[in-house]
Amino acid sequence: MTHEEIGLSGTPKKSVTIVIDGRKCRADEGEIVLSAALREGAAIPHLCYEASLDPYGACRLCMVEVCHNGKTSMVTACTLHATEGLEIRTDTPEIVKYRNVLFELYLAEAPKSDVIKEMAARYGVTRTRFLKKIDTDDPLGGSCVLCGLCVRVCNEIMGAGAIGFVNRGPYTVVGTPFFEANTDCIGCGACANVCPTHAIRIEDRDGERVMHSWGGGRVRLAQCGVCGKYYAPGALTAATLARLLPPLRDDLAGLCPACRAKRIADEEIRVNMRGGADHHVRPRRS
Repeated sequence: MTHEEIGLSGTPKKSVTIVIDGRKCRADEGEIVLSAALREGAAIPHLCYEASLDPYGACRLCMVEVCHNGKTSMVTACTLHATEGLEIRTDTPEIVKYRNVLFELYLAEAPKSDVIKEMAARYGVTRTRFLKKIDTDDPLGGSCVLCGLCVRVCNEIMGAGAIGFVNRGPYTVVGTPFFEANTDCIGCGACANVCPTHAIRIEDRDGERVMHSWGGGRVRLAQCGVCGKYYAPGALTAATLARLLPPLRDDLAGLCPACRAKRIADEEIRVNMRGGADHHVRPRRS
């Protein structure tokens, strides 16, 4: 039995059969249907799904049609869980019509996003009927679709709370308080890593991480005590080291990962060499 077949509780996962566009597929009971569908190669567009966060169906692009007892309903695949006999369809006329309108809305919301343009074009949408005034001062460069992933990862995983939603309704944007540099930012870059449209710009230069999209905030980078390279935000490094149990040795704490690994390897080699000198090694019999 593989690790994938064992749940967090240590008990084997129950496998179920679901039907995607007429094709039977296997999934773990309770597994997110979008995850299972993507694994099976089903073409379901999505923006707000991130495996490390609880799904909440913000973008609505992954809407599918669920068939049950002769009745159908539209549900987001990222909030739907696999059960025995579940049947979904991803390309019915209703789903296609709904999805196309959403793509038009996203083309209007993020007119500068190449990701949105390419995704929409794959589904036959190349223009939008909706108009929105382009903000030339937008720090996210007209590429944000308000999926909320950056806000959620900053709050729920990193615990920094450096960014959030600002304003309401059609004026909603993502930013720092008062759109100024926020000292709560630890420069982890998690926001940029989860952004589906690559709207967030981060640059490392002159020993600092510059958060161009978040009020131009700057976070000092930690410098390796051996090679002198800047390798990670200092605040993030300090917070990580503080959580390690047992704590990392002081002579290793100030090193970059590469130099740290090299020092540990050198120590192991010296220990093994000393151990080999103290013992006779008997020739192995054939």
